Amino acid sequence: MNTTSPALILEDIERTHGTGDNVVHALRGVSLTVAPGELVAVMGPSGSGKSTLLNIAGGLDRPTSGRVIMHDVDLSSLSSKQLAMVRRRQVGFVFQDYNLIPALTAAENVGLPMELDGASPGKARRAAIATLEQMGLAGVADRFPDALSGGQQQRLAIARALVGTRSLVMADEPTGALDTTTGERVLRVLRQRCDEGAAGLLVTHESRHAAWADRTVFLRDGVVVDDTGANDPTDLLTTEASA
Repeated sequence: MNTTSPALILEDIERTHGTGDNVVHALRGVSLTVAPGELVAVMGPSGSGKSTLLNIAGGLDRPTSGRVIMHDVDLSSLSSKQLAMVRRRQVGFVFQDYNLIPALTAAENVGLPMELDGASPGKARRAAIATLEQMGLAGVADRFPDALSGGQQQRLAIARALVGTRSLVMADEPTGALDTTTGERVLRVLRQRCDEGAAGLLVTHESRHAAWADRTVFLRDGVVVDDTGANDPTDLLTTEASA
């Protein structure tokens, strides 16, 4: 694992919604550090704050209080335009609902972030096709999303998150629509990207998927209740079940 400065630091993150009697605490004092080359799994029951944590870590949402520091830059100091540039250049997101653009082919969907960042269409396409090949999608480069199966669409969304040189990868249940073999392939690619120096956050309900990570962070009611090394994340599930 890389021993340089952290890729991501969350400091005492609070995220609330609503006010007064209707206030909801999505996250309560969450702190987390992720190093370059490290894959951290985030587990916990539904409503525990996993997706909120991912959105704040990747700059899609701002915390109510606390700081998010990405590669020594405090995201709270950035304008909306600057924050969008950081997300485009440094962060790859895998969303549960894919967020694919129907009017673009698979290769165009994957290459779009690079083109938005100034890469030529040819360079973006070459990088897109190479990443599609990693995902086992080499034959669908010129197909549109609605011509693909749900599993293919999910792998396409993952390819878009991994294309180029993103230094942070945020994955929210990336294997949910995939069979076991394809899911393992996706996790292997994610693990490889982290081994090459990217930092990763993986939200998952599956302990066998969390086993690919270097650490497992367990959330309950917006609070980190355990943060353990590359261990056996089923221990955390056992603790939760008996709580």
